[in-house]
Amino acid sequence: MRVLENLEPKEVFYYFEEICKIPHPSYKEGKISDYLVAFAKERNLEVYQDDLKNVVIIKEATKGYEDAEPIILQGHMDMVCEKEPECSIDFENDPLELQIEGDYISAKGTTLGGDDGIAVAYALAILDSDTIEHPRLEVVLTVSEEVGMDGATGIDLSMLKGKKVLNLDSEEEGHMLASCAGGCTTVCRLPVEFEKKTGEAFEIHISGLLGGHSGGEIDKERANANLLMGRFFLRLAEKMPFSVVTLEGGTKDNAIPRESKAKVLIAAEHTEILKKKAAEYQEILSKEYQSSDKDICIKVIGLGRAEEMAMSEASTKKVTALLVHLPAGVQRMSMDIEGLVETSLNLGILYTEEDAVVLKYSVRSSVKTQKEYLVEKLKSFTELLGGSISVYGDYPAWEYKKDSRLREDMVAIYERMYGKKPSVEAIHAGLECGILSGKIPDMDAVSIGPDMIDIHTTGEKLCISSTKRVWEYVLEVLKCR
Repeated sequence: MRVLENLEPKEVFYYFEEICKIPHPSYKEGKISDYLVAFAKERNLEVYQDDLKNVVIIKEATKGYEDAEPIILQGHMDMVCEKEPECSIDFENDPLELQIEGDYISAKGTTLGGDDGIAVAYALAILDSDTIEHPRLEVVLTVSEEVGMDGATGIDLSMLKGKKVLNLDSEEEGHMLASCAGGCTTVCRLPVEFEKKTGEAFEIHISGLLGGHSGGEIDKERANANLLMGRFFLRLAEKMPFSVVTLEGGTKDNAIPRESKAKVLIAAEHTEILKKKAAEYQEILSKEYQSSDKDICIKVIGLGRAEEMAMSEASTKKVTALLVHLPAGVQRMSMDIEGLVETSLNLGILYTEEDAVVLKYSVRSSVKTQKEYLVEKLKSFTELLGGSISVYGDYPAWEYKKDSRLREDMVAIYERMYGKKPSVEAIHAGLECGILSGKIPDMDAVSIGPDMIDIHTTGEKLCISSTKRVWEYVLEVLKCR
């Protein structure tokens, strides 16, 4: 029996469950992409698949809509793959384990991938129907959105005829998005010196953080495990010498890291000092983050006496300085839109190489020059310590369109259906609409979606009743001429 078999709308949840059976992490979308192509071919639909595995499916207008303007339905195939430490799922080979909790769907021990699997499910349910009325539909499903929007950047859309884009990559029902931030991934690489050292080895483990999306949750002041590790190093250095062997934390640059680990070497006589400082730090963080990260936990685990290649004293100081002094979190609020974060950055990934420590940041801003300035700040301080940076996955902001026929129609339909106005907003998170606007001249776009909670975390949930309402709303939008 299918887990979602009895949920409405049946056709949407059927395809959502199918998607959850097919592994689709970022950069590994081949299986889901091939599934989409096979789906289209079985229904004799026009389909395109490029070398990146992006897919475009076209379905001609139903009777009576031949002269209506085409609509582009757009979403992405890949999902952020996070799991609890005890979870054994292999995201590249195993299906997700779905479960229903009241009005919500979640996955056992992992992210759900409602972002953006629900867009794919909506699109497939529409394409599969013989009764839904619609103009020419041009369904654009991209890859690698969660890791820099590589799919949207590389896709060829020359086969499209439409200008109206209904992006289905939002997470709050009744909130229409009309603008978003631009961004990039910035990698700071700091060369370090390793020396053979002997001492007591300990693992410092910071865990229990809530995490979240570095665009949608960056303003909630949630703790970043990698930054907390740097702060602990700073406090520890005041009382005792230590050498870092390895550092690692986070798996996605656009997800606020929930865990960070460090392996250190210390002198045996400093063991009690280390444990005492960890206990003090635990108390401090529990008070500071009692509202946002109440389950925060600092553990010190003894590994015994060991001989290791550990960082020199100078390198340990440089790594600590980089973690403590590089900018982090919200940098600037919008002067035009109340409550909107304009510029931010998130240290999402931290790891140790053979001769360097690497920090990966997701940088965002709705102002191009502020984004560039933030990258310059990272570059300036990293180079001051002898490091270097590289930038990739740069994507533009989606600028607000003052006159939007699509937005006006969608607002009117929403008011008619629900008796109230929807909220029209800009967001700090990145959407592919910014990139697509450079490929579709005179693009008119709106982004919507059903309610989702805690995307990019293992607490991610998709609201069942909201999914149904948004489905009914989308069908009405398709009928608008």
